[in-house]
Amino acid sequence: MATLSTLGVGGPAAGVCYPASTADLSRLLKALSRLTIPWWVVGRGSNILVADSGLAGVVILLGSELGRIQPLAGEGLLRVEAGRGLAGLLDWCTERGLSGLEFAAGIPGTVGGALKMNAGAWGHEMSEVVEAAELMNREGEIFRHDFRPGELSYRSWPGLGENIISAVIFRLRPANPEGIKARCRELNRLRRAKQPKAASAGSFFKNPPDEAAGRIIEAAGLKGLRGGGAMVSMKHANFLVNNQGAAARDFVRLMRLVQERVKAASGIDLEPEVRLMGRFDDP
Repeated sequence: MATLSTLGVGGPAAGVCYPASTADLSRLLKALSRLTIPWWVVGRGSNILVADSGLAGVVILLGSELGRIQPLAGEGLLRVEAGRGLAGLLDWCTERGLSGLEFAAGIPGTVGGALKMNAGAWGHEMSEVVEAAELMNREGEIFRHDFRPGELSYRSWPGLGENIISAVIFRLRPANPEGIKARCRELNRLRRAKQPKAASAGSFFKNPPDEAAGRIIEAAGLKGLRGGGAMVSMKHANFLVNNQGAAARDFVRLMRLVQERVKAASGIDLEPEVRLMGRFDDP
């Protein structure tokens, strides 16, 4: 899994499947359910930390094969399959003068992963631009879910459960393509200036209410703190980076050390934003 995650760590999975269509995905889930084989869904591999022991089951990779974009009847309505990369979707929307996703400029990952995490930046998030989702349950059955106000939480969709996001319905608004491009260029510039280039999973911890995790970690004097090959970035304290051939256990140990020291310094409990996959024994 090290080759399938942006952190560059993680042991082997028992199997990896690349469904080529929604029908393919449905057949796969039905088979895995019938055979009682455990499975995990992964997109571009950001925001995950896989154990060194790997995963005793099948990893389902939702990629460009499940990345079609379909304009729908109604101004600014799009159906986008879950494997579409956010960057590719933003480029498509920019060319056609559809605004609303500019905040996602530079965010790695897929449409499905972004909705699952209610990804956001610069004061905006996915909940502002999604109208509905097409979901698939563990038996491969597809159904539509229309969102209610406030249903998506900070960096989570509590109601998703074990369902898989197969497509997302966006409602965007018309705007000048040049204005969209300029905004994306500016946000990408700001992102490059603030975030490290070393391998990471993105923001590692969720921001506590009315606080920024990076500021709290920096205030505790933890920039540059190391755990094996993992390190708290000197550029942005909420990024744990793969500095010297780290293993997954290095990131878990460093995560716990940061949590302990932040708790001692500020009384704040930091919750990881990164999804831990597999078995992590206590160090």
